[in-house]
Amino acid sequence: MDNNNLQEQLNRIERNTLLSAKNVLTFDDVALLTGYSKSHLYKLTCCGKIPHYKPAGKRLFFDKKELEDWLRQNRSASESEIEEMADNYLMNGRV
Repeated sequence: MDNNNLQEQLNRIERNTLLSAKNVLTFDDVALLTGYSKSHLYKLTCCGKIPHYKPAGKRLFFDKKELEDWLRQNRSASESEIEEMADNYLMNGRV
């Protein structure tokens, strides 16, 4: 492994370590964490679809816990969970 690849890996590890320790995230942090493009994130903030803060009216910030909760919304049940709900409904007449 050459020095450039090693340095890139060390930089990535450092960035991910710092990111995991933060509670308030910058726009770039959120792009890295979610994998969303910056243009998509701008659309989400513009439409008010993602929780965010603009304390000085310019830079965007995000609460990590709120962002994680937002990412977890609209959960899809697994096939086994759906089968279990169907079985419960058939046995008890309710979910």
